Order: sequence, then structure tokens, then C-alpha cells
Amino acid sequence: MKPTDIAAPDYFHKVVDCQWACPAHTPVPEYIRLIAQGRYSDAYMINWKSNVFPGILGRTCDRPCEPACRRGRVEETPVAICRLKRVAADFKDDIKQRLPKPAAKNGKRVALVGGGPASLTVARDLAPLGYHCTVFDADPEAGGMMRTQIPKFRLPNSVIDEETGYILGLGVEYKGGHRIDSMKALLAEKYDAIFVGSGAPRGRELDIPGRKEAAANIHIGIEWLANVSFGHVDKIGKRVIVLGGGNTAMDCCRTARRLGGEKVTVIVRSGFEEMKASPWEKEDALHEDIPILNYMVPVAFKHVSGKLIGVTFQHVKAEYDDKGRRNLVPSGDPDQTIPCDDVLVAVGQENAFPWIEQDCGIAFDKWHMPEVDPKTFVSTNPKVFFGGDAAFGPKNIIWAVAHGHDAALSIHKMLSGEDVTERPLPEVEISSQKMGIHEWSYDNDISIDKRFKVPHRDKVIALKDIRAEVELGYDVKLALGEAHRCLNCDVQTVFSTSLCIECDACADICPMDCITFTDNGEEDDLRQRLKAPSLHPDQDLYVSSDLKTGRVMVKDEDVCLHCGLCAERCPTGAWDMQKYFIEMTHAGSTCPTKSRSAA
Repeated sequence: MKPTDIAAPDYFHKVVDCQWACPAHTPVPEYIRLIAQGRYSDAYMINWKSNVFPGILGRTCDRPCEPACRRGRVEETPVAICRLKRVAADFKDDIKQRLPKPAAKNGKRVALVGGGPASLTVARDLAPLGYHCTVFDADPEAGGMMRTQIPKFRLPNSVIDEETGYILGLGVEYKGGHRIDSMKALLAEKYDAIFVGSGAPRGRELDIPGRKEAAANIHIGIEWLANVSFGHVDKIGKRVIVLGGGNTAMDCCRTARRLGGEKVTVIVRSGFEEMKASPWEKEDALHEDIPILNYMVPVAFKHVSGKLIGVTFQHVKAEYDDKGRRNLVPSGDPDQTIPCDDVLVAVGQENAFPWIEQDCGIAFDKWHMPEVDPKTFVSTNPKVFFGGDAAFGPKNIIWAVAHGHDAALSIHKMLSGEDVTERPLPEVEISSQKMGIHEWSYDNDISIDKRFKVPHRDKVIALKDIRAEVELGYDVKLALGEAHRCLNCDVQTVFSTSLCIECDACADICPMDCITFTDNGEEDDLRQRLKAPSLHPDQDLYVSSDLKTGRVMVKDEDVCLHCGLCAERCPTGAWDMQKYFIEMTHAGSTCPTKSRSAA
């Protein structure tokens, strides 16, 4: 194998598994260390620059970082990265003075359709550069689906108001109650660029017998949640069936419990493990005494003279073909009718663009989705960009933020006369953590604590008040304990071939046996000769150049705990612990026009 090029910024970025997995690439270990030091405002600002909505995401994020967390390789549960993000938001000081100041206008106007996370991220990035950003939304207040579709017992309005307010305070114009009904009319207003972040606003229908006749008591989930949010709906029947297995279904069933539903049941066509809902969302529903029934497909709404009385289900089972593809087939059990007073349909969301005329220069594919470049987020009309659910279908807030950053970079490049396809590499700051012979500037002791549970409001009290936040968040003591579970994966073990005397002391002291001194070879062969089994070939091997004996040092990045014992034990300083602080490059006046190395 060739010696590893650690100057390539993606090499050590990939080793920081949590940051690599985050769509916005938030520097997770850095802000967790700041929380451990009690520097909550600093931790918040690192999050704010990267993921824009730390308080919101600290309560609602889908947490792609946590399954990737290296802690999960040495014990069952990862670090509670998401809930630590909330700690930064809960305990920060007033950070308004640390936000960018409204800039003098540069004469360029950008229209943003939709007031959700994607559009607000674009505005957050462009407004400080002098762009006049105007956000259009049918709702009177900013936030989009964060405000209308996430229940207040999960995300209070005060948090949304605060974090959307930070963005609007940058000089962003918000036109609430202003629905855009025509792309042609918007284009005619001569904006320099248009960003569409209108989400996936339409809930998928369930067209089975009885749907029209019993329509009065059959509700589309996301529309029903919005009506609850705005106070238009404040009660529901005692017996409620929720159809669907995603996070919207979990929000619907828990909301129904708070509006009078005494017997609320979630019924899903798939198995429990295959449900799209996050595991913690399912746990919360079960904790509130909401049963989840699986492998049942609705076939008819039962009604008497238009009054809903129940839903009939077919029992199914999963069969798999030789390629592992699942197919649901009848199990042979008789159909089952479950009585109910109301049904909430949460079987998916769809995009809807009836306001975009066919002659706007925006092409759509066979699924009626806009043709959008996945790197630049530009449509076939060079002045129109898409992001969030509007670009590629329903995902989640953190993906919308990531799209917003990339689209803002494209808009800024286009309006600066630069090539939008040229994407700058991340900023990488490298600093040795050595303070003494055996001292580091970070806490490298490995905590043996299991994951700390987030305190919850008493269930009886929580179910009585639809606006009472259920999760109470970590206090300072719990946050410190959880922060200490982080393995500091951004502090990298950096090897110097010229200083190595091949005493193998580092290999002897490594608690994970991840360091091997051996003859070089092809990767497949080399992986078979490591001291510890190499179970994840998607994780890189760190290979040195030839040592004096002709051997090479090979470190399996997959199992390294970043404990620093190799560097402490090395008598010649051939190992050093170096922090790689990686920040994605966003739109900015100093945004480099050419890609560069991290070296």
C-alpha cells in the first residue's frame, strides 16, 4: 500500500465519524469539549455556524451522527450528541452580540420561497454578505414545518422564535401570510436569484373503500398537526387509529393522547424494526401507553351512514426474494376490524408544485420532482435553486440545513461571476495537543460511564398539557458526565516515520491492538495480518512510509480510541496527538475560488 496522505482534508474528517455522518458536518467533539469546560456560549456558536438551529435540532434532530459515534464500537450506546447540543442552547449566555451584524446592501436581491430551515439557512449565509433576502411564506411566522408539524411538547414556540429571530435579525425581510402562487410572476419581479425551500407540504392520501364517505373523521397527519399547532383543532375522539410508521405518525399518536384520545393505536404495514420512525420516537410513544401493531395493511374504512366506526386490516407477512428484497404477502389470517372514532393518516408526504408553470425553464422528472443538481442545487433555470424537501423529497431538518448552505454558496458564486460547480474544500486547522512529556490539552481518560438518561416530565402531568415539554434536558452535572463519554475522535494520532526506532512500545501499550508493524502488501493481504481483526474495510488504514527495517506501521482507524497512550509511551516522540478542527466552507466574501489541500 502507498503511504497514507494525511494532508488530504477528507482523510481525518472521515475518522471523525460523527462529523462525517452529519449532513452539515458540525464539529461535534469540539463543541462537546467546550460543554465539558462550561463554555456553553462558545459551544453554541460552533453549532450555530454549522447547523444554524442548535436549540431546535437539540430537541428534534434525526441524529445521523449517533449511529456513527465511535463510542458505539466499545459499548452499546453512543454519546448523546443531540441532547448535548441542546445543553449548549439551554445554558448559553446572550449571544446576540456575537452574531454577524446586518451588512450594507450589495444591490443583489434573493427571493426565498418557504420559511423553513432550508430557506432560513440560505438567508443566514447570504444576508451578512449584503444580499437583500426576502422570505415568502403562507404562515404568519417563520419556521415552516418546524413550527407547524412538530408538537409543542417536543419543540416549544419560544425556541423557534429565538432561533428564527437570530436570522431575521440579520436584516432578512420576512413576508408572512404571503403565499407564492406563480413562479412566472416571481421571476417577473427580477430577483437576481430564487431559492425554493417550500418543503413537502402534501400528506399522502390513502384511497381505500370508505375514504370519501367517512371523510369527516379521517385526517391527513401533517395537516392535522398544523391545525393543532395553530389552535384550530383542540380535541379528538376517544378511540384513535394512526396509520403509518414514521416520525409524523409518532407525533400524531402522542398529540392525540393529549387531545382526549384514551385508546390510541398505531398500526403499521411493516415490522417494528423496519419502521421509519426513529427508535427514540417509538420508545416515547410506547412509554405513553400507545401500542404499535405491525404487519397490518388497511383495506377499508368502515362506516354507518357516513359515520366512521372502524378500519378493516389484512394481516401480512414479509417474504424476501434471492436479492433480499422484501415483499408483503397475505399471512392467511382472517381480516380484522378495529373500532375507532377518528383516523390519522400518516403514510408519507409528497411534493407539490402546482404554482410552477411549465414554461418557466424548470424541468421536472417523471416523478414530478424538479431536476436539481445534487451538488450545486441549481435547477434547469440557472437563477432558480431548490433545497430541503423541495429538492429531493422528504428528509429532515439537518439535511435541509446542509442543502441551504450548499445552495447559498452556489448563489453567491453565481452572483459573483464564479463557477458554481467549483466547490472549495473545508477549512482545516491543525494543532498539537502536547503540553508536557505525558500531558495533553484535552482529557484523554476513557470514561466507563454508560449513557446518561435525559430527565422527562412525569407522564401523568405531560399528558394533561399539550404544550408542556416532555424532555427536560440535561442539567449541568449530567451534561458533564455525558460529555466525558466522548472519545475526542478529532484528536488524531499522527506518526513520524523519521523519528520511529521500531521499539514496538506503542503497539504493546495500545488497548485496542490497532497498531501493527509488519511488511507492506496489498490492502486485502495487509488487513489479514493486523493484530486486531479488521472488520470494517470502509474505514481506512493509516500506513507509514518504509521504516529502517523495511517494515511499515499500519494503524486501523476503525478501532482507535484516540486515548493517546501510543504518544505517551513513545520514547522518541514519533507519535503526536494533533487536533484537526474541520469547518465546511460556506458562502462568504473570503470564500476561496479554488480547491486546496489541508496541508
